Amino acid sequence: MTLSEQSTSSLRSAISEFVSYLAVERGASPNTIAAYGRDIAEYASTLADHGVSTPDEVTAEHVAAHLQRLRSRHLAAATIERKLAAAKSFHKFLVREGLTENHPTARVPLPKVPERLPSAISIQEVESLLGQLFPEGASGIRDRAILEMLYGCGLRVSELCGLELPDVDLEQGYLRVMGKGGKEREVPIGGAADRALRDYLARARRLLCPAMSVARQDSKAVFLSTRGTRLTRQAVFKLVKKYGRQVGLDIHPHTLRHSFATHMLQGGADLRALQEMLGHADIATTQVYTHVDREHIREEYLSTHPRARMG
Repeated sequence: MTLSEQSTSSLRSAISEFVSYLAVERGASPNTIAAYGRDIAEYASTLADHGVSTPDEVTAEHVAAHLQRLRSRHLAAATIERKLAAAKSFHKFLVREGLTENHPTARVPLPKVPERLPSAISIQEVESLLGQLFPEGASGIRDRAILEMLYGCGLRVSELCGLELPDVDLEQGYLRVMGKGGKEREVPIGGAADRALRDYLARARRLLCPAMSVARQDSKAVFLSTRGTRLTRQAVFKLVKKYGRQVGLDIHPHTLRHSFATHMLQGGADLRALQEMLGHADIATTQVYTHVDREHIREEYLSTHPRARMG
């Protein structure tokens, strides 16, 4: 097929090829593919409203019209950036594959997103959260272990829910975690998180699924619901919110991950080691935490440097 013949393909078929590329060549996760699909579908809708039916017909003005439509919906800056980035990736793919020579987004800059520093709670607030009374019984023991591990190991909620019994090596003090992009890493566990997990595995886990048929139980999942099934991310989100409210905190699971990273750095953790524990592919992602608590750094400076308070 010649380039001119390829360029007459419809936007619909071009989008189909792009989604196939994401799945087959880039190995993107189903969630990523679905997100790209939604963003590109919105983009195609804007183009269709302007009478555009093929990739060759798209102009920078059409891209600008799509950006204006996104802004008119009062979306968050980060959401607009993501949606426009999807359009740029789409056109870049089409040019690279020889499906068109037209690259209308090449000179379109992504909108600036205000820097959002991760939210974290103080060490005292963590103590209040984890020091509260938990319900008696298996669910309470489980919930304490979940909160201790989210904070004590810095896990993403998806990583915690995905943990399976063979992933836990408490004798060596490590968890094998499956992170973003299917990347596996080892995360250390110790102290209160270790004790809470041991207590849960020894006393509570088997009680969460008594009277259930073996076929319906998730025999490998570490954290189970009262129905004997793997605990969902939504369930963990709700329980973290519940226990937070009980001590006056408005938090979610990622708050505890942010707090883990912040408090580790305050305690003198090496940035590279923290990157490994968090499972960040890029050190720049971890470096965000070095800006979270400037006041803490200033206090440390004033209290420890021999000439900081002179004059």
